[in-house]
Amino acid sequence: MTSTTTPVPQQAAAAVLVHSAPIPSDAIPVQGPNFDHPQSLHSLLASYQQIGFQATSLGKAIHIVDKMANSIHVSAHDLRQRKWRLSDEPVAPDELPEFTDPSVRAQTRCTIMLGYTSNLISSGLREVILHLVKHKHVHAIVTTAGGIEEDFIKCLKKTYIGDFSLDGAELRRKGMNRIGNLVVPNDNYCAFEDWLTPILDAMLAEQQNSLIDGPWSPSRIIHRLGKEIDNPESVYYWAYKNDIPVFCPALTDGSLGDMIFFHSFRNPGLIIDIVSDIRALNNMALRARKAGMIILGGGVCKHQIANAMLMRNGADFSVYINTGQEFDGSDSGARPDEAVSWGKIRAGAESVKVFADATLVFPLLVAATFAQDQWQEATAPENHTS
Repeated sequence: MTSTTTPVPQQAAAAVLVHSAPIPSDAIPVQGPNFDHPQSLHSLLASYQQIGFQATSLGKAIHIVDKMANSIHVSAHDLRQRKWRLSDEPVAPDELPEFTDPSVRAQTRCTIMLGYTSNLISSGLREVILHLVKHKHVHAIVTTAGGIEEDFIKCLKKTYIGDFSLDGAELRRKGMNRIGNLVVPNDNYCAFEDWLTPILDAMLAEQQNSLIDGPWSPSRIIHRLGKEIDNPESVYYWAYKNDIPVFCPALTDGSLGDMIFFHSFRNPGLIIDIVSDIRALNNMALRARKAGMIILGGGVCKHQIANAMLMRNGADFSVYINTGQEFDGSDSGARPDEAVSWGKIRAGAESVKVFADATLVFPLLVAATFAQDQWQEATAPENHTS
């Protein structure tokens, strides 16, 4: 039997064997880490940008945060990359007089606002956030009521690892509250009330006797609670110590609100002013010569920071980490480009959204940026004596 050759169908060949356009000279090839060679955490994370998918997004987030970070990279041999300073840019014609002094410009850095949802303080990300606040890596925080109270509650009682599949009715009978796969005994909230109520009494007395300048705002309350907890395990203790403002527009939406509600019957009259906080947050954005936002999760904490950035025609650097999707039109799920349309992120600014659970990726981001700086500085020869 003889075989005969026939020409390849020209239509099929034309469809399948389409020639590519020239590859740009700056195109990045896909390549993963080589585990045949030892990998440090830093070298592993440095490889993420070339892995693809959300690893590349995380790699880009690391790059953006590295640019906005406040400190200087120090290696055992030299200074690697100096972070942005206002002195890197020419003086604008409409610059505020206080920012025309060269020494002031050399010390003026990117203003970083950090936002996160309450569940992340319930989780072990609390200690990651604490590191950032303790070492003054952020200039302001926006979170929810749970993001405030859970920090203080953890100073009083423990939160435990559970399981997503625990039976809700059984937990309720036992006085146990589930947050994902975490379990918080209800006694924790009873202890929180015992600690908080005398402080609310004292705050009300100070208000009534004009011992404070104006009414209490959410940020002033959080500052006071950070002072009262007097515990270095608390995020807000360090915010108090380092004078980092913590804004909580929905302060009453949680156990704090429950306690304020009960207190309003037992000892009524406490006034909480939210207007002064929105002025303070927006003015901070307005005064920032460069501004960056790192937002973990969505909801109030995401939009409140983004809306403050609108006051200055948008953030210069933006990193979102959440699992939200945009098909339902929610702000929580919106990608950075939607914020550009509103003027909340500047056109041409560096931004990325990492579609991931923040508990998985935020420790890696901090390890590659803020913490990396500190580790390298601590091991630099000039910091060691013989």
